[in-house]
Amino acid sequence: MSIARASIDKALITWLLMLTCLLGGVWGFATIGRLEDPAFTLKNAIIITQYPGASAEQVAREVSEPIESEIQKMGEIDFITSSNKPGVSRVSVNIDMTYDGDELPAIWNKLRNRVADAQRNLPPEAGTPIVNDTFGDVFGVFYAVTAPGFTDAEVHEISEYLRRELLAVEGVADVAVAGLPSEAVYVDARTSIITNLGIGPQAIAGALSNTDSRTQAGSVTRNGQDVRIQAPEGSDTVDEIANLTIGIGGEVIDLLDLATVTRSRVDEPTEIIRFQGQDAFTLGVAGKADLNIVEVGKRVDARLDEILHDVPAGVELHPIYQQHVVVDEASNAFLWNLAMSVAIVVIVLALFMGWRASIVVGATLLLTVVGTVFLMAIFGIEMERISLGALIIAMGMLVDNAIVVAEGMQGDMARGKSAGDAAQDVASKTQVPLLGATVIGIMAFAGIGLSPDATGEFLFSLFAVIGISLLLSWVLAITATPLLAHYLFKVGTQGEGNLYGGPLFRAYRATLSAALTLRHLVILGLIGVTATCYIGFGQVKQQFFPDSNTPLFYVHYKLPQGASINQVSDDMAALEDWLGARDDVASVTTFIGGGATRFMLTYAPEEALPTYGHLIIRTDRLDQIPPLRAELEAFGRATLTSGEFRTERLAFGPGGGAPIAVRFSGPDPVVLRDLAEQAETALIGASDQLQDLRTDWRERELVIVPRFADERAKAAGVGRDDLAQALQLGTDGMQVGYYREADRLIPIIVRAGDARVQGGTHLSDLPVYSDAAGAYLPVAQIVDGFEWEAQNTFLVRRDRVPTITVQAGVPAGVNAATVFTQIRPTVEAIALPEGYKMEWGGEYENSTDAQASLGKQLPLSLIIMVLISVLLFGTIRQPVIIWLLVPMSVNGVALGLLGTGLPFSFTALLGLLSLSGMLIKNGIVLVEEIDLVRAEGVPFRQAVLDASTSRLRPVVLAAATTILGMIPLLSDAFFASMAVTIMGGLGFASILTLIAAPVFYYSFFPKARKEDAAARKAARA
Repeated sequence: MSIARASIDKALITWLLMLTCLLGGVWGFATIGRLEDPAFTLKNAIIITQYPGASAEQVAREVSEPIESEIQKMGEIDFITSSNKPGVSRVSVNIDMTYDGDELPAIWNKLRNRVADAQRNLPPEAGTPIVNDTFGDVFGVFYAVTAPGFTDAEVHEISEYLRRELLAVEGVADVAVAGLPSEAVYVDARTSIITNLGIGPQAIAGALSNTDSRTQAGSVTRNGQDVRIQAPEGSDTVDEIANLTIGIGGEVIDLLDLATVTRSRVDEPTEIIRFQGQDAFTLGVAGKADLNIVEVGKRVDARLDEILHDVPAGVELHPIYQQHVVVDEASNAFLWNLAMSVAIVVIVLALFMGWRASIVVGATLLLTVVGTVFLMAIFGIEMERISLGALIIAMGMLVDNAIVVAEGMQGDMARGKSAGDAAQDVASKTQVPLLGATVIGIMAFAGIGLSPDATGEFLFSLFAVIGISLLLSWVLAITATPLLAHYLFKVGTQGEGNLYGGPLFRAYRATLSAALTLRHLVILGLIGVTATCYIGFGQVKQQFFPDSNTPLFYVHYKLPQGASINQVSDDMAALEDWLGARDDVASVTTFIGGGATRFMLTYAPEEALPTYGHLIIRTDRLDQIPPLRAELEAFGRATLTSGEFRTERLAFGPGGGAPIAVRFSGPDPVVLRDLAEQAETALIGASDQLQDLRTDWRERELVIVPRFADERAKAAGVGRDDLAQALQLGTDGMQVGYYREADRLIPIIVRAGDARVQGGTHLSDLPVYSDAAGAYLPVAQIVDGFEWEAQNTFLVRRDRVPTITVQAGVPAGVNAATVFTQIRPTVEAIALPEGYKMEWGGEYENSTDAQASLGKQLPLSLIIMVLISVLLFGTIRQPVIIWLLVPMSVNGVALGLLGTGLPFSFTALLGLLSLSGMLIKNGIVLVEEIDLVRAEGVPFRQAVLDASTSRLRPVVLAAATTILGMIPLLSDAFFASMAVTIMGGLGFASILTLIAAPVFYYSFFPKARKEDAAARKAARA
């Protein structure tokens, strides 16, 4: 007994299957995890090492090099980069994409061991390397907190209270706080007094460093018990620190006689954050993996509503980004689009097949969708943009299975067969071809879903959901569809000849008959059209991932190296004022000194630099961004002329960085800068569509270098460290200890008044202490003056080789791939000295890597697809006929994209793969039908015409329902180009299936064609 007949005879089992899909889908909708974008692992770790006093070149040579050399021994490494600044090494380790997220914990442990081994080779002055493997954590519930009128200490208390309470919320993994005001206790020494008294810096530092230190005081035994002795409490207020005394040469001197002690914000903070121009700090909440972020976010909001009653009045929380709200809105909108697509399918079927068939096919489609959600929940596949989009992508193939079975049963039952006989007859002819075609459709996406890189991980749910939905659609098509048809279709008494006698069928049969007669012209025409469309496809704009439809965009601003963070803050204030006066700006969050906490997986925070300013600008609607961005760019470039000003749209998917980038690697920084200048000149000359040319090394920075007089210094008993200490005291100040306040450690800094603002003219007059003489000497006695040098203060290395990257942007609306095509030959023509190399980065590298990874997987997928098609027919000619149609699928795609002006993005590539799957599926069923009709003894030409005519309605309906079902996606920025690809491609593919496939079939069997012609000639005679 066939499965289809059994589904009717044993209806209870079929109903249980249908109810399982329906009720399981309801449960799945309620419990499935929800995300905005699919999770993909950032296989990246950062290693920070402090090396105070070292130049950028010394940091690179003495710290980054040993660490990189040790890490490079790991086989899991893809590439290593490092950025080297004065006093700080930042090594970024990128793991090869073939390792998945489950393997990363072991790799990070191995990395820590390597770094620990490397630490033995670091200079003794270098700090302990800190390995950060949580660089990719996403804090999707992101708030700015303002507390005007509160002291800095109170702001810290508020932040700690909020963080502590939110960490207790169920489902919260971590809470990150950034932008808190930095304070210090400043001890402003009176230089003239300490110089006259001969009080050395170490004496002051020693007194201050022990103000509130924690030391052990031992224990005693009393009555058989150990009793711990509490060390005496130190100075726990600023006034107590000011009243300290210093013992010098048997005398006791009050600190107040030597210095002024104050507590205030630091002059040069490492980070400044503002919301709507008001001082703020940020609160980022990360949910635990595999949980529904919508539910976690709602719990966080509920808890915030509760605890805000306990927070002092005036403290306000302002949402910067609420992932749970975005996900909830996006999921609901997409589910609405999905429901509209299903409704369109049902309406189209009702118009062309009748209401009974529309109910049968529509119910099967609905069961497939909800059953897919049920299985997604079971397998832990979250509901996000890609997995929901997969259902739309698969819609054409989901509908096709049910249409083929329903249309076949409707025809058989109209000719008088019972439902059971009709189901058995249709299933016996179509279930195996449909299964083979379904598997081929799934395998079309295997190359993407199984790709080991970030793009493959990002799109894995696409492959998984398409696989689940298509297999489920096949199961339901041969079980639920026959049962529903049994209840709804009527048994008729029509003759076989009347079934396809309508005007549409007669017109198609006549057209196909003419095409078979003129097959050579038809084939030449198809080849010509295909060649023309391929030429046209070369004119289609290329894009990796499209811009996001979240109404956010960014401003990046950088002053030249050496600029003060306070100058950046002032420049950002000018932008805040301009934006604050506009009605189309919902909010502006300002970050100075670094980027924001990673609040989206696709957001890449900039490295911390005091010269960097960053704005996150939110509008009410997406369509407000282009005009606002254009006007802001005009204002920013005209007003902030001393820095680099640029804006950036938020993009979907992995990638990031500058759209255009080219790297030069080699040993000599001077040569690298020269190559970068040549590249900039070449870029400017090659295209007028470039802007914001820059290098990641930034500008050289002026550095004051003292010429140390060794002989005089030795005679005076002054070492290099003594000189450095004197210069530090006379400028930034020297940290000598900590002041404890609750869980905070506030640095105590000794400095010489406001000498730092004197511009360096006072350096020669600064006093330097000689331990040997027990007195101070002027710096001028131990140096031969000071030199001003331009040094590289930001050096980047890649795989241990100095590497400079020239970066450029493109104006809004300009396609980066098109500009890259223009500038590529000019840049590649630059002559490279021996030992130097050039590599492309940016969007080209991202897309090339993704396509290369896909290319490694596609051959296996193609082999499996070809083998299945061969095994289905047991011959070679039929599969060749079907696969000849695939290259022609690009025809409609080129026409659709050129007509709409949309780029061929990575999502459009997914649409093209889906289109290929649908085309092959239709081809298989059509060719199989021709073979079956021929097997019944029907003459060759008539068999081709009869079988093709019988497939007209399923092919046209599947195409029409799919094309119309794509309409809701045209307004979605992520899926628009994919929707046009499928709509244009499928419209043309339907012609290929109904005309080209029969013509190829007719041409590939010359013997049968000649025999048929001879038989017809004999009959006429």
